[in-house]
Amino acid sequence: MIVRKAEVFREKQGINVLTGHPVHHIDPAGQTVSGTTLAGEPFEASFDKLLIATGAAPLIPDIPGANLPAVMTVKTLEDGRRVKRFINENPVRRVVIIGMGYIAMEMCETLRRLDLAVAMVKPNPQFLPWLEESLAAVVKEHLVSHGVGVYTGHAMQKIEETDGGLKVSGPELGLPGDMVLLAIGITPNSHLAADAGLELGVRKAIAVDRGLRTSCDNIYAAGDCADAYHVVTGEKTWIPLALRANRAGWAVADNVCGKDVRLDGVSGTSVFRVLELEVARTGLNAAEARQSGFDPVGVVISARSRAHAHPGGADIWVSILGDKQSGRLLGVQMIGREGVAHRINGPAVALHGQMTVEQFSQTDLAYAPPFGPTWDPMLVAANQLIKKL
Repeated sequence: MIVRKAEVFREKQGINVLTGHPVHHIDPAGQTVSGTTLAGEPFEASFDKLLIATGAAPLIPDIPGANLPAVMTVKTLEDGRRVKRFINENPVRRVVIIGMGYIAMEMCETLRRLDLAVAMVKPNPQFLPWLEESLAAVVKEHLVSHGVGVYTGHAMQKIEETDGGLKVSGPELGLPGDMVLLAIGITPNSHLAADAGLELGVRKAIAVDRGLRTSCDNIYAAGDCADAYHVVTGEKTWIPLALRANRAGWAVADNVCGKDVRLDGVSGTSVFRVLELEVARTGLNAAEARQSGFDPVGVVISARSRAHAHPGGADIWVSILGDKQSGRLLGVQMIGREGVAHRINGPAVALHGQMTVEQFSQTDLAYAPPFGPTWDPMLVAANQLIKKL
């Protein structure tokens, strides 16, 4: 999303924005960056402070056919334009999406609303491995009920052109399509930092402290290229989401200008919509909790998004997790047709405050029949978990 054009930086704010200047090398000792312009001219710039904000790049599977014209990624604004042009200019009826993450789900919704047939495929046998099993089953059933083909546990070996378009092939599967979208995830653009000798962290993201400083004191990193601290575990993590990227950029600006700003970290709060279903999470799932040394206990409840007698409500499923030893709230996941996206912010705040499940169960949440029952689904889930703890 383009928030501000380069001309605004140059003409209204006096910032020397050099587009078309890819940087090839960072010299921390000499405090310079250098590269070659798109016109082939070498350039060099010196710095007192440097911010690396190179973002992330889509993962491209190493299989034959991944570079065919009808095979596309969906990361940048230009990627989106390319997908739209291809659909508008070609007789696209069937689309195969390789991957089942957030972007894959949102693209699935968009394509189905265009009345295109969609098949999704990935090698992992679990549909949404980070989501509680019973909630994931509801999401999968929802997709299938809307005519989406869901193929888990199928390794893709090649994408090939056929007389009728394309075919995505694996050992036991061949999916025909007129277009293929690659949505298997992203990886941090950290090679410049690595080549400069800066320390890398989780998933090869650039390692930063709470002030966004790298292993070199006068170089910072922010956005999807950098790691973060998890507020529940206190450990390093890499969760590339927009709010963290934006907040980290503000923090670097403050630090460069002499104001000491440090960020607590992230809880991984996220939400996406697929067709009529909202899917949200914050904090840890059971596997992540165990890996971090907790003793997780969880419950799953089903409730309504509005008061029982109020028309238009829908089911909400909540999975809530607590630590048996300390009683601390560890994570919440939620799905439903309405009332999910903003409800997840409550437990997210509780995680940042390191609240126990019992403390969270006593929070004073708003009630009105059009928006929820007297006992909000969050509180119902917390009360059930207290019994189990």
